[in-house]
Amino acid sequence: MTDQIQPAGARLNEAAPAFDAPTTHGQKTLEDYRGKWLVLFSHPADFTPVCTTEFIAFAKKHDDFTARNTELLGLSIDSHYIHIAWMLNIKEKFGVEIKFPIIADLNMAVAQVYGMIQPGASDTAAVRATFLIDPEGVLRAMVYYPMNAGRSVDEIYRLLVAMQTADENACAMPENWKPGEPVIVPTPATPAAAMARAGEGYETVDWYFSTRTL
Repeated sequence: MTDQIQPAGARLNEAAPAFDAPTTHGQKTLEDYRGKWLVLFSHPADFTPVCTTEFIAFAKKHDDFTARNTELLGLSIDSHYIHIAWMLNIKEKFGVEIKFPIIADLNMAVAQVYGMIQPGASDTAAVRATFLIDPEGVLRAMVYYPMNAGRSVDEIYRLLVAMQTADENACAMPENWKPGEPVIVPTPATPAAAMARAGEGYETVDWYFSTRTL
């Protein structure tokens, strides 16, 4: 019998796949981002309209991400020089400067290990995939969009803030949570704790559903 080899890939709540790749800001590795959150996102191709709108949105939100101890890192299977030309074109035509680096993944090494190549969409272009990696290098969220629909940068930022707030306060976030709104208190794990929940000072609908304000 031969041992089965498990394919490499990005999995939630496990160490994000390491990479060492050329970018528009020089060579970058995953370890370079240790101690910070990282939003790693792929796009199908430079000089395409949907991707251009996404990069403009990320660029306009760049300072907000930075304020949350978060770096942005783009990727496509285009060359280093095409990335530079596209960045300059966006600045010239749209008045927006792309300040974050873009990986030139010509050999598809990073795209393959992260699962950015989806054969059902394309064998030669990365789909619109977004990966949120925490300061310890753990992959915390993955979001995929189809080729013909741009992703919501505001939602990616909201998700980042929600995860950071949940980590800091040992809580969970309800649907479409935003800062200032109530958060969900962890559900009791024993019958005794469930019976005691109503008297603990939370906004309690039932033993399994309680909220509080931070």
